[in-house]
Amino acid sequence: MATQGINGRGPAGEDFLNREGHPLASTENTSNTPADSGTGVNVALLRGINVGGKNKLPMKDLATMFMDAGCSDVRTYIQSGNVLYRAEPALEEDIPSLIGASILDRFGLQIPVVTRNGQELEDIVRRNPFAEHSGEPDKLHVAFLSDLPDPVNVESLDPYHSPPDQFALLGREVYLHCPNGMARTKLTNSYFDSRLAATSTMRNWKTVLKLLDLATGAG
Repeated sequence: MATQGINGRGPAGEDFLNREGHPLASTENTSNTPADSGTGVNVALLRGINVGGKNKLPMKDLATMFMDAGCSDVRTYIQSGNVLYRAEPALEEDIPSLIGASILDRFGLQIPVVTRNGQELEDIVRRNPFAEHSGEPDKLHVAFLSDLPDPVNVESLDPYHSPPDQFALLGREVYLHCPNGMARTKLTNSYFDSRLAATSTMRNWKTVLKLLDLATGAG
């Protein structure tokens, strides 16, 4: 793996480095764990609801949609669209499309839904490449991608797109450290969606840690 430069390129699976030497991207799925067996807790992350008075979606109604879809132990966390639930493996694969269709039918909103299981959340927290900034949860965020990006699309990412902000793509997550806050960064959902041909939704580090606590029974 290259250790110099900001635009290192290599074969599939090789790490890319940003200007600070952090991995810019890994084109492999970095989780060492299998998919959830259906007995653990899953987390659904919705994008763009209840923000600035737009895309209003009551959490009670959202929870009902998950139960109607066949999920159990459904809980929501804050108003930004975080849902914890259990589902059988066959159902879990369909949750993003089922819930997205239900929201469109009932509220007329097209809302992306991205899911992770509890073990995947543990892996996401464990491999944080900006661990030294964990004490700044308002400046550290994770963008959760719907799909593993193609290495060709990964090469289009520009580490200088929004200085002094930094990001690192590992598997299906983009970790962001934005010293001046998210309001000023150009590292947006739209940027990563367009470059990676995937759908993303962001959460700050405090929310990521809380969701992990809730998913593993510690919260």
